[in-house]
Amino acid sequence: MLTIISSSGWTIWPLLFVSIIGLAILLERTWFLRRKKISPTENLEQALTYLKTFLVGQSINPAHLESLEQSSPLGQILAKGLQAFLGRSGQLDCLEVMRETATPVLGQLNQYLSTLATIATIAPLMGLFGTVLGMIEIFSSQGTSGSPQQLAQGISMALYNTAFGLLIAIPALAGWRYLRSLADARAQELNDATRILLKNMFPQ
Repeated sequence: MLTIISSSGWTIWPLLFVSIIGLAILLERTWFLRRKKISPTENLEQALTYLKTFLVGQSINPAHLESLEQSSPLGQILAKGLQAFLGRSGQLDCLEVMRETATPVLGQLNQYLSTLATIATIAPLMGLFGTVLGMIEIFSSQGTSGSPQQLAQGISMALYNTAFGLLIAIPALAGWRYLRSLADARAQELNDATRILLKNMFPQ
């Protein structure tokens, strides 16, 4: 493997660099976008329990709301909505508070995904660029004295750049699509939980 890398020229190093970035993004986003971290089911259950407690005339311990707020992004959104409701805010005000809280959370869900998509797009082009440079160098150095075997070996080495580019781009594209679906699923879960809490706050 090291022999292939050293024989592929300097253009292989940018490819290795973007591959490390892409792998880091894949690992970090997969860890971050877990449902348990973003929108655990128990957060909505806790919020509904606190709401029912308030509706029957009992007080809610502020420490419970603070714990809910710090538990996850969903807990933060629901806690803000509950705090607004406890302050006698109307439906639109509660919705606006939760929407303002959710806006940066939605931004965090999509963080780094555009970078991963860019890597999936440019990696094959970077590999092709390395191949073209490698073949230019091979043909210019062969002259009339080069043997067909040496030429074939040089071309195969140059094509490693294209192979590396595709090897990076394919998992990067697949990973981007997977992470995009995870981010959309987490965003939908936040929206559904917000809607359920609002319906229980203001039943029609």
